[in-house]
Formats: sequence, C-alpha cells, structure tokens
Amino acid sequence: GVDFGACPAAQQLPGTVRCGTVRVPLDYARPNGRQIELTVSRARATGEDPSGGRRTVRRQGALVHNPGGPGATGMYFPMMGVLPEWKRVAAAYDLVGYAPRGVGRSAPLSCTDPAAFHKGPTPAPVHPSAAYKRERAGRAKAYARGCAERAGDSLRHYNSLNNARDLDVLRAALGENRLTFLGASYGTYVGALYATMFPSHVRRMVFDSAVNPDPEQIWYRNNLDQSAAFEDRWADFRAWVARHHHVYGLGDTAREVQAAYDRARARLTRTPAGGKVGPEQLQAALLRAGYYDDHWPQSARALSAYLKGDPAPLVEQAREHPEAAAEAENARAVYLAVECNDAPWPTDWAVWDRDNTRLARRAPFETWSNVWTNLPCAYWKAPRQRPLDVRAGRGELPPTLVLAAERDAATPYDGALELHRRLAGSTLVTERDAGSHGVAGGPNACVNGHLEAYLLEGRVPGRRASCAPHPEPGPGPRTRPVERQAG
Repeated sequence: GVDFGACPAAQQLPGTVRCGTVRVPLDYARPNGRQIELTVSRARATGEDPSGGRRTVRRQGALVHNPGGPGATGMYFPMMGVLPEWKRVAAAYDLVGYAPRGVGRSAPLSCTDPAAFHKGPTPAPVHPSAAYKRERAGRAKAYARGCAERAGDSLRHYNSLNNARDLDVLRAALGENRLTFLGASYGTYVGALYATMFPSHVRRMVFDSAVNPDPEQIWYRNNLDQSAAFEDRWADFRAWVARHHHVYGLGDTAREVQAAYDRARARLTRTPAGGKVGPEQLQAALLRAGYYDDHWPQSARALSAYLKGDPAPLVEQAREHPEAAAEAENARAVYLAVECNDAPWPTDWAVWDRDNTRLARRAPFETWSNVWTNLPCAYWKAPRQRPLDVRAGRGELPPTLVLAAERDAATPYDGALELHRRLAGSTLVTERDAGSHGVAGGPNACVNGHLEAYLLEGRVPGRRASCAPHPEPGPGPRTRPVERQAG
C-alpha cells in the first residue's frame, strides 16, 4: 500500500493533496534485491456534483497519470481537479500522480554537475561546421561517460519496460484490481507497454498525443520524424505571426517572419541578450511555440520587442534559471537514460551526420538541436534493449481511447494512427488542423466531451471520431513595427 500523509514543503502542493511512496525493485529480475522508492501524490475524489446539484457522484477508483518526458514528474497532476475542465472527472476519481523512477526524489538520476548544466549563451549554427560537430560529439561522449560513472550498474534499469512494471506495482499499492490510466506524450508509450504486458489489468486507458510505438521507430527514427514535424509547426507559427503583422511588425508573410527570426539569431550571435541569451536559447524559447499555440502571442511579442531594441521580454522567456538547474539536469538525465537504454541507436557518427544533414535541408529549425540532445545515445555505456512489439488482439483489452492533434509536432500524428492500428478495439479521436501537444483537458470542448464520456461512462464514439480545432490564440498588445534592417 501507499501510506499517504502531508506532502514535503518543497513540493509546494496544497493541503488537499497527500503524498506517499511506493517501493519497487530496481531490477525486476531480482525482485527481492535492492528496492527504490517512487513518490506518489493523490487528491481524493470530491464526490461533488460539478453542476451544483445535491447528488453524490459515485467514486470510480484512482486515475493514474504519467505526463511524459521521459523525465517529467506527475506529482502536480492532482491539482488539476480544481480546473473547470477536470471537475467532473475529479468528482469520480482519485487523481493520482507520481514521479517515475529517476525523477525528482524517486531514486534520482544525475549525469553531470547541475551547476555546469546551464552554460548560456551558446551558439546554434544552422549549418554546423565539421569542427563544431566534433566539439558537440566530444560533449556527448563526456555526458554519456558521466551518466555511467554517477549511476554505475543501476543505470541499465532506468528504461520503459521497468516504468511499465512500476506502474503495475503502483496499481496494486493503490488497491486497484484494474488500472485506469491517462498517459500523455511519452506516457502513452508506457501505457502501450503496460497494455501489452498486463492486458488483464487494464480497466480504462487514455493515450493523449501518442508516441509511435513501432519497434523500428524507438527512438532514433521517432526523433527524425519529430524534427520534420516541428518544421511544419514552425511554419504554422510564422503564418500566424504574419497574419498579425499589424500587431507585431515582423512581416506580413511567413518568409518575412523567418527573416526577422534570422536577424535576431544573427544579432544574438554577435551580442547575447542580457549576457545570457544566445542563438541556442532563442531557438529553445521559440520551440515552445511549436508545442503549444497559447505560447504564440508571448513568443511573437518577445521577438518583436527584441528587434526594436527591448531585449527584456526575450531574456525573461529564454534565459536559463540557475535555481532550476538541478531539476533540468535531472530531467535530461532521465530522458537520456530511458531512451538510450530502450533500443539500439546508431553508434557511428557518420550515420547521424548523413541522416540529419539531409533532413536539415528541409527542416532546419529543430534538426540539429534534436541531434545534440540525443547524441549521448551514440556513446552510451549501458546495454541496449530490444523494444517490445506493442499490440493487442481483438478482445484482449477493454476499449481504449487515443487522443491526437493532427499537426502535433512533438508526437507526430502518424504515431496515433500506428498505436490505434496496433491496439484492436481502440478509438481514435482527432482534433483536426490543430497542433497543440496534449489535448486532454485542454481548450477543445469536443475532445473533453469524449474524454469525460469514456472515463465516466466507458463510452467511446465508434472506431474513429474527429473534432473541429480549438480557436487559435488572438494576438497580444499592439507593438511598434520593427524596422527592416540587414544582417
């Protein structure tokens, strides 16, 4: 069981959320060997009628959430119950979050000194030179070596199969005979593995923004596809900014907005903003606009302000915060440990260079950044696994629900189609012509209606359904037009 009590003050969770731990084996081949503790959070089902009536809502057990990553914590999920979009679900379910192995206080991983993790300003060449590539490869080797030295023999046990096994231990510890689960992004892969490994333990499963689970895609090819998809989403953002040229003054075509971004990148190469924000920090900040369109106004406003001489909004959005360095380093360590351990990766730099040089010709925005993030996997010291062949035949699982936005870049739509194909009896709900990453409980009432009908009543809308896109964001306050300039 989980002995829930007050949450640590460092978690900054309200009193309605209680915390505890669950013990799991580090190595499931030695279940009685070394144990590690995963932190868990829970808000009890309110039982309250969200419409304000007097009826009591029947409790349906625990809804366990994995937010993805790998490397993200779900400890804050129980707080979602206060939002209007989640109140009906929170009335019927205990909302349960947890920090997967390696994350936060759950047997935390670290691969380098957090104080050295943030080193802005840093460059981000669109066409990196051979010398720059050698330098980044050296950094990747050092990082992989640091992971092996710091974690030792335990490093190999941080992988997706063990994350799925941990989920089953958590299910049992919560007293649930069958699991009700909501996984987002990478969390969908953990859920898909769980459904394959423990089909009789599944009650209801929601896969929100699905990773492509094809073993041939895990993880090298998925990252190539992601870089290509971000180029399309970057184009969506630029087209939106162009439609609001009267507000931002960044150009009235997507090409002109790209030119404005290029000017900012060139200027930051010469003189970093605030001494901390260089081209790499600019790209990372604008990448958020590829994940969530509600970032579009503030991203456009910061770029516009910077180009007209006010760097403060850009510095605020793009600078790295030293106080968050330990959390950021931990998240990256877990991300790489899981993805590098899960599957074979090319170990020859020439393969990475060939594939990504070709891809960068048509998808320059994120390709090389994605390479530098994942390159330690080329030099990884722990043994690689073979990915499990995710699938379930007809009747092996109860109905499951796959949610996807058609233009999602972080988990391209093909992944949702592939997961839907592999899980017989699943339903795919698509938000058309939209690209925000993670649609459950978001601004689309149609999607949320399908989510509630499934979680509360077990109803699905046939094999496939679609929803019109949620409204795109409006522009922010009008700014003075940017003067066109060279360089």
